Amino acid sequence: MNATEACIALNMLPTVGPVRLRKLLEVFKEPQQILAAKRSELRKVEGIGNEVADQISNWESTVDLAAEVKRLRDFGATVITQGSPSYPRPLREIHAPPILLYVWGELQERDHHAIGVIGARRTTHYGTESAKKLAYQLAAAKGRTIAVIGSGLAKLYPPENATLAEKIRAGNGAIVSEFSMEIEPDRQTFPMRNRIISGWSHGILVVEAGLNSGALITAAQALEQGRSVYAVPGHINAPSAMGSNRLIQQGAKLVMDASDILDDLQILLPETKPLPEAVARPLPPLSDEERRVYDAIDATETSIDNISVKSKLPSSIVSSTLLQLELKRLVKQLPGKYFVKLG
Repeated sequence: MNATEACIALNMLPTVGPVRLRKLLEVFKEPQQILAAKRSELRKVEGIGNEVADQISNWESTVDLAAEVKRLRDFGATVITQGSPSYPRPLREIHAPPILLYVWGELQERDHHAIGVIGARRTTHYGTESAKKLAYQLAAAKGRTIAVIGSGLAKLYPPENATLAEKIRAGNGAIVSEFSMEIEPDRQTFPMRNRIISGWSHGILVVEAGLNSGALITAAQALEQGRSVYAVPGHINAPSAMGSNRLIQQGAKLVMDASDILDDLQILLPETKPLPEAVARPLPPLSDEERRVYDAIDATETSIDNISVKSKLPSSIVSSTLLQLELKRLVKQLPGKYFVKLG
């Protein structure tokens, strides 16, 4: 058994965790020696009680290491430990850095310099479009995308993102998890995942978050870890933006464009590429009425009544024209007869 395999086994023991492992390594030096230690030796280590000592001593009855290594290889993933050059340097600095990271894809030197993008799972169209714009600009400037998930690699969540995960892995990036291959996501795994995002990153961008959003917990962790916090402003009456607006009120940097972040990053990392100009999608041929209705839609959600007023067209014509624009995938209808342009 090598050191990496020993770390895989220790990572699969529920009672060990990063903090206890650090205490154990201070005494036994190598992870293999921890697994080989006697109960009496383990109990002498600070923070290691009878339950933990018994679980480590009987680790082979709990962990099928050979099966986990096979799952890892069959999946095409790798494992890196804290001693690996690929392990993100900023992550080593936090209170409880992961024992190891499962990596599907490839990590590079420049991945040590990341910006985390987070937000509410239930977001508005404005939040989704803001995330798309800012993530595109950041990825274009930094050239890489790393997705940190709250489950094992073999239990990707949500499962409908499997195609996106494959695209990231096969292109410029990686899918990363601290959990063994078949761990299902639950209410505990996501907060654990979030500390990795904040700990890995030089700064955290909160795109949209309500007052009770888990994204605010991640932002608080980032501040505790000495990271910068950025936030996208939202409508002052929108519940979905109350948390992110409050972050700005409390001192987070307001972000309207990725350059607001990259300007800060340029000071830390002079090699960062300048922000690319977003390329607007060319419009197909439009009739006069289609053009008037399209131009009447603001950058944010616009009611059908306001579209009718701005276009100076009767509501019946506006309704039929909006349908034509939807068929051309230029606009999208939202609840309450509101419409937005599609980028």
